[in-house]
Amino acid sequence: MNDLDAVIPTAIGWILAIAVFIFVLVVIARSIRIIPQASAGIVERLGRYHKTLSPGLNLLVPFIDRLRPLLDMREQVVSFPPQPVITEDNLVVSIDTVIYFQVTDARAATYEIANYLGAVEQLTTTTLRNVVGGLNLEEALTSRDSINGQLRLVLDEATGKWGIRVGRVELKAIDPPHSIQDSMEKQMRAERDRRALILTAEGTKQSAILTAEGQRQAEILKAEGDKQAAVLRAQGEAEAIQVVFDAIHAGDPDDKLLAYQYLQTLPKIADSASSKLWIIPSEFTEALKGLSGSFGGAVADSSARSRANEQRGTSPAP
Repeated sequence: MNDLDAVIPTAIGWILAIAVFIFVLVVIARSIRIIPQASAGIVERLGRYHKTLSPGLNLLVPFIDRLRPLLDMREQVVSFPPQPVITEDNLVVSIDTVIYFQVTDARAATYEIANYLGAVEQLTTTTLRNVVGGLNLEEALTSRDSINGQLRLVLDEATGKWGIRVGRVELKAIDPPHSIQDSMEKQMRAERDRRALILTAEGTKQSAILTAEGQRQAEILKAEGDKQAAVLRAQGEAEAIQVVFDAIHAGDPDDKLLAYQYLQTLPKIADSASSKLWIIPSEFTEALKGLSGSFGGAVADSSARSRANEQRGTSPAP
């Protein structure tokens, strides 16, 4: 019994020592908080807001101060699921949005709104429907920058009191109904075909214009060449006629020579295959008369000379 009475107090002492040690460790663990960079912690003392912990080592009062879950102070990107939106021309389009936001005030983000992420999503959907509802489908598809700007202004103004700054709002996708997509594709194909036909017609037109212009220039150059050739031929013929005329007048031809030239020209006139009928000019008959007269005078003179020689008793010259 004496041994048992000695062991029991010793065991109780060790148990108390271990309990005190564990209590001290818990107190130390609850008193020291290390906040990582780009994070913030809200401390509540007896249920009320006390302070916001900054990154680094922080000390708390155990069992009196309570640290709420840490908030990420970095810029965050959230993609919301597609939202159906009705346009001004009563078409339902599905729009995906992406929000870039950052928590700037940890206290406001904790106490001013219960769920700031859900609130941003609902506010984005409502604002998107208001903005796109005033646009038709074509304007909604081509005015993304304008829609993004309007959404950012509305969201930034509404979320400012929540301690949130909206940096960017992007429309990731705008999906019209399948029937409208088919119609748009047909319209785009028709537009591309029309542009292709216009370009082909313009090319054909330019080709025809250039061809006609080339032919016109060729005809003009050819006519200029024919004109110059005709002028040169006419000048050559005129000079040749002038030379012949001067030579004839310089030689002073008599009727005999002219009649002989007429006789030389007749075979050339009759030699043509197309000359079935040709007329002898009256000047030619006059020339023949002169030529025959000259030949007759020559015969008479020869006879006279022969008779004179016979009278003299001499024989005529051969």
